[in-house]
Amino acid sequence: MRTFCGAGTRACRAPLVALLVLACCLMPASASAEPLTLQNALSRALAVGFAVPAARARIQGAEAGVSQAGRLPNPSIGVEVENFGGSGAYRGFRSPETTFFLQQTIELGDKRAARTGVARSELGMTRARAAVRVLDHLREVEIAWIEVVATTAQLRVAEDRLAIAQQLEGEIARRAQAGRDPLYIQSRAEAQIALEKITVDQARAAARIARANLASYWRGRADFDIDPNAFESAVAAIDGNVFNVDVAVLAAEGKLATARIRLERSRAVPDPSVRIGVRHFNDTRDSAVIAGLSIPLSIFDDNSGSIQKAEQERKAAELDIASGQNAFRRELKRLQARLLASSTEARRIQSEVIPQAERAVHLVREGLERGAFNYIEFIDAQRTLNDARLRRIEALKSFHLDNATVGRLTGRHARLNARQGSRQ
Repeated sequence: MRTFCGAGTRACRAPLVALLVLACCLMPASASAEPLTLQNALSRALAVGFAVPAARARIQGAEAGVSQAGRLPNPSIGVEVENFGGSGAYRGFRSPETTFFLQQTIELGDKRAARTGVARSELGMTRARAAVRVLDHLREVEIAWIEVVATTAQLRVAEDRLAIAQQLEGEIARRAQAGRDPLYIQSRAEAQIALEKITVDQARAAARIARANLASYWRGRADFDIDPNAFESAVAAIDGNVFNVDVAVLAAEGKLATARIRLERSRAVPDPSVRIGVRHFNDTRDSAVIAGLSIPLSIFDDNSGSIQKAEQERKAAELDIASGQNAFRRELKRLQARLLASSTEARRIQSEVIPQAERAVHLVREGLERGAFNYIEFIDAQRTLNDARLRRIEALKSFHLDNATVGRLTGRHARLNARQGSRQ
């Protein structure tokens, strides 16, 4: 984690630790009568899903790469046979000389440290990318949870509309039988009930599909309860010291580019090879020790092209980091403005529109009983109230979806799960 966090801030440590080891800390939630909260859904999805195990496997592979990068080059053994197959005394195998040797390449230019530095930078980038994948997974789960609470709220509105239509249809039927209203009014009320039943069936189907989709993230059953009040909160708390994993990935790529410059420069230094062995003289039956040293000459290839390539990649990475930071700040400001607009719309509909629409329905309902209003006017007043309620639900849904995007950008759920993991 130190390798990765060097590219960012100290604020990144808790989120990344939580994201990448959370599967070891969280256990699948047991069935409970308590409503399923967003944090419960996220915990179940992480504990049972594949995102964290996949991230752990990638990190373990990168750690193995660090171990491999720190190893020395293997020595080589060989045998040489000289002075045979010639003429005269060297015809055939009369006087061969056999040499057994051990050869070792000595790395210069601090190649081993440079190679290990690249592997550690790759490990940091793997951790950063794994954090991105886990946060993307968490955002998918949160969107699925928002869809559940939104469809549940829409179902409640549809059921209320059906109940009101059924109650009103009974009153209309009595009035029609008493001759106070024409029969077509009763037929229209019955048609309205049929339409409301269709709306309720569609809302139930949407809610059922949303629940099944959410439960699929932990491969569980969709018979959980949802707290209806969870959808009503429209307050977004954005930490001033936010951390963006996408920028951290770019920072990790910058560190990797810097490490590769060091590696390419070390490769420009020739590596000598030393040899030691034993030579056997067949004609005298004597043996002797041999030693040798070879040094490559950097005449045709000094690795300057690879060094220049690595330097340009580092320059591009620095520009990408600056661009990513600007994009992050720009997107965060845009989402903050949208959150404010959505929360304001939902609050104003709740405080200004719905009370007036409910009062209008109440007044028309009372006037309908006295004969001052007709059924059409009541339906119009009820439609205005229903439209206001549904628009408020859409505003709240838009707020929660944008809030989920903010959570993805800032790693909000990583910090929350870090605290949850530390308690277990």
